[in-house]
Amino acid sequence: MGTGLSVNRVVNVSIFMSPVAVPRRNFGVLCVAGDSDVITGLERLRFYSSLDAIAEDFGMSAPEYKAAELFFSQSPKPAILAVGRWIQEATPGILRGGVATTELSSWTAIVDGAFAIEVDGVEAALTGLDFSGVSNLNGVASVINAALAGAGQSGATCAWNGSKFIVTTVATGAAAFMGYATAPATGTDVSAMTGLTEALAYTPVPGYAAETPAECAAGLADVSGEWYGLMFATTAAISDDQLLAVAAFVEGTGKSRVLGVTVTDARILSGTFTTDLGSRLKALDYDRTLVQYSANPFAVASLFGRAFTVNFNGNKTTITLKFKQQPGIAAENLTETQAKTLADKNVNVFVAYDNDTAILQEGVVSSGAFFDEIHGTDWLQNAVQTEVYNLLYQSKTKVPQTEAGVSRIIARIAQVMEQGVTNGLIAPGTWNADGFGQLVEGDYLTKGYYIYAQPIVDQAQSEREQRKAPPIQCAAKLAGAIHSVDIQIDINR
Repeated sequence: MGTGLSVNRVVNVSIFMSPVAVPRRNFGVLCVAGDSDVITGLERLRFYSSLDAIAEDFGMSAPEYKAAELFFSQSPKPAILAVGRWIQEATPGILRGGVATTELSSWTAIVDGAFAIEVDGVEAALTGLDFSGVSNLNGVASVINAALAGAGQSGATCAWNGSKFIVTTVATGAAAFMGYATAPATGTDVSAMTGLTEALAYTPVPGYAAETPAECAAGLADVSGEWYGLMFATTAAISDDQLLAVAAFVEGTGKSRVLGVTVTDARILSGTFTTDLGSRLKALDYDRTLVQYSANPFAVASLFGRAFTVNFNGNKTTITLKFKQQPGIAAENLTETQAKTLADKNVNVFVAYDNDTAILQEGVVSSGAFFDEIHGTDWLQNAVQTEVYNLLYQSKTKVPQTEAGVSRIIARIAQVMEQGVTNGLIAPGTWNADGFGQLVEGDYLTKGYYIYAQPIVDQAQSEREQRKAPPIQCAAKLAGAIHSVDIQIDINR
């Protein structure tokens, strides 16, 4: 290394690394909410990329697995599934131990074992633990279990699960809690041997109060913004009123999501039966709930699985749900009247046709809007929002409050609109709504979209002083999809 003055005096070079862009939201993640106790209230949500992983965690008889099986059976196969916990009943506080002493002779040598542990907020001193007569680690757990019976407010239980000690409160609900084991004031300390100390055990899981399905949906939304679709797959029955409450939450929450519901009650096929869930949801005009009638209670998972394979960053990748297949779902054999009744109630069904085919129809949400349009416009909103945010976020200096600055924002919006044209969501067509800027009703959108920004010179001074951009308005013509065809053939002899 040379000596002397720093070269920085003459040539000073600085490196500026722009922040990593915020990613766009994934609109292909379904959350299956179940009541199995595999996932605790503390963890709340897990993400899976394969059916095998779900089978390993839940087993193949769990409702969560059965829903996941239909989701992952679609072709093409969706990439990711979230499984969330519905706390259908109040849960106890749980402490799962870590590595414990498994050498039996180390235990049988102790006749005055002791340790302290918190149960329901009260520290319990367990003393006089005699392990001399135990023949296995289940016996060790039994000795501890007997001492825990009167500990704390309600007591606790201890069990050996083959690899670790687990202590659980008798009480359930928000007040239930198991703390770590600590050294006792007297006796032979066995706290570390149990693996229940803070240095060895897993994070204590507090008790949770029972919640409604709507409270579950709100809790899962609070935990993660990564999932877009929601359905329930549970052992406990969920009433129509409870599902209506979930639908109301999904409809009103700030982050765009959709709820899927399967109706198995055949009374929905009757036009004179109007208190079914499909009819009630239609009456509420909900855009963010879709209903499928099927004998399979988890059929809507398959519908989600097909819809969520759409890659909005691809070319001609958007789809309509009508005509699609549902692997693993038996097609319904319906009369024309029954099929019309379901269509009138905006209820989807995988139905058999008399040409030996079966298709999903109609691909609508409860309001009657097509699901692919809800799905696509949710992507469009998020993509525009994210790209404009990244423009402001990644700018080394600033985006000026000038026509040039507004043009940079418009360029980002146009980039997303062009991708909407590329993926098939947007297409050229006639604008049949009120116009703005230079756009009037009846104009043909050659690009499929139009973007207008109020000129800077027309912006109110009060708005300018708040450093707001002038209002920007966008018109987009959806490409739509053909669902039926009328053909006339004239024949002349």
